[in-house]
Amino acid sequence: MAIMEKESVIQVRNLTARYGDEVILDNISFDVTDGEVFVILGGSGCGKSTLLKHMTGLLAPSSGSVRIDGIDISSCDDSTLHEILKKIGILFQSSALLGSMTVAENIALPVGEYSLLPKSSVDLLVHMKLGMVDLVGFENYFPSELSGGMKKRAGLARALVLNPRILFLDEPTAGLDPVISSEIDDLILQINKKTGTTIVIVTHDLDTIFSVAGRIIMLDKNTRGIIAEGDPAFIKEHSPDPSVRRFFSRKAKITAS
Repeated sequence: MAIMEKESVIQVRNLTARYGDEVILDNISFDVTDGEVFVILGGSGCGKSTLLKHMTGLLAPSSGSVRIDGIDISSCDDSTLHEILKKIGILFQSSALLGSMTVAENIALPVGEYSLLPKSSVDLLVHMKLGMVDLVGFENYFPSELSGGMKKRAGLARALVLNPRILFLDEPTAGLDPVISSEIDDLILQINKKTGTTIVIVTHDLDTIFSVAGRIIMLDKNTRGIIAEGDPAFIKEHSPDPSVRRFFSRKAKITAS
């Protein structure tokens, strides 16, 4: 009996990204399949965050395309783009919580933008998402009153509030100690397992890569392209590219005893 291949929910084709005259990414192509945890990695300045911005519609490519559910997000009309954006959630590297709003108000923001739910339903939805990230009881706290790990969890709850089909995470463990980072990694896996959400992560954190990634692509600053793709454990041991081997031979975070 033939095994059915999973559907591609994101298709990046021949994408070139520029800032002015500087080419950051040159003619790259790859797919992200339904329900996988897909990691974009590479050294500083290789274009990881730039690629994420193109995949979420924040930047338009100089050439090529990004398709979500078959729709080119850089050329579709505004109403179609609005419907596509309802299918995705984004956790920014800084968490991007508004300091003048409580945790609950921050999490509710996308609901107000993309739905007409009554306040009672919004409150229930916020409570449910806080439960998913273990922050029940912190609804009325302000971001300044939260630890770094709690801010990441609150940002994750906001990204999840509309039950997105695709979740984009930009450096979800950056700036966190090893124990908190491990907790965030475990939470990512739980969300993927329980909801089937496709998760795309940008990171250079080896612990996160080996903990959560089902498949990776590695970007390279010099070639402006993809120099490795596949299972990270296999690539670490078998890549013929010395720069890939150097990346994976770095020391991971050391958990304090």
